[in-house]
Order: sequence, then C-alpha cells, then structure tokens
Amino acid sequence: MLSARFKGYEAYTASSLTRLSPLEVFDSSTGFTLPNGAVRSPDAAWIIKERWNSLTEEQQRYEFSPIAPDFVVELRSSSDDLATLQAKMQEYMSNGIQLGWLIDHKQRQVEIYRIGQPTEILPAPSLLSGEDLLPGFELKLSKVWG
Repeated sequence: MLSARFKGYEAYTASSLTRLSPLEVFDSSTGFTLPNGAVRSPDAAWIIKERWNSLTEEQQRYEFSPIAPDFVVELRSSSDDLATLQAKMQEYMSNGIQLGWLIDHKQRQVEIYRIGQPTEILPAPSLLSGEDLLPGFELKLSKVWG
C-alpha cells in the first residue's frame, strides 16, 4: 500500500519539481549504470540537466544510462531488508550521489544520506527538504505516513 500511495504522490511531486528545477526526474522504471558498474533503479531519481545533457542521445536512450543520479529516493517496502537498502544507499553515495532519502514506512523514519557526512536518521519527520540541491522543494511525509 505504501508504494502505491507514494507513487501517486511521487508523480504529482515529480511533475511539480520538473517545473521548479534544472533537474531531470526519473521513476523506478529507469535504471542507471553507476561508475562502479552496478545497475540500479531507485524508486525516484533526479539528475542535474546539464549532466544529463552531457550524455550522448544514444546514452540517454540506453536501458541503463551510464550516469549516477544526483538525488535518489528509496522506499522500504514490507518485504525489503533494511540492511540491504542501507548498503544500496551507501553504494549510491560512493558513486557520486549528492543526496539520498531512505524512507522506511515500517519503522516510520527517514535516513538522509549526504555526500561527505554521516547518515542522519529522523524519526517520523513531517517534512523533508531538497536542501541546496533542490531549493524550495519539500516533501510532506504526512502523505506517506498516512
């Protein structure tokens, strides 16, 4: 249920965000080949348009474009192992992601990953900010916590 509820909100948020920022927005149907060779498909991802446009048109059409997103969101579903998702977030960070959110509905917490900083764990936050990467962008988690 969380995934479906978030996906609808994500679509609305992504649509709003596209108009607000110089970033390209991707959903979980898009995969990326990270610099370490791993192929990942985060639940939501944003890439600075300038970086995305630096890829050739052919690379942009690849099933798994050879680029690490700048910002990723992962949702923990009831069947997901938390340690596996945390390792995935660390992998994103070691491959150049600037900001990552791991939203854990089960434990009602969010782990925020920032480049060069320790992970911040927020218990049931009501709001998340896109920080310097997405100034003015906020995600109201009351929609996610339900």
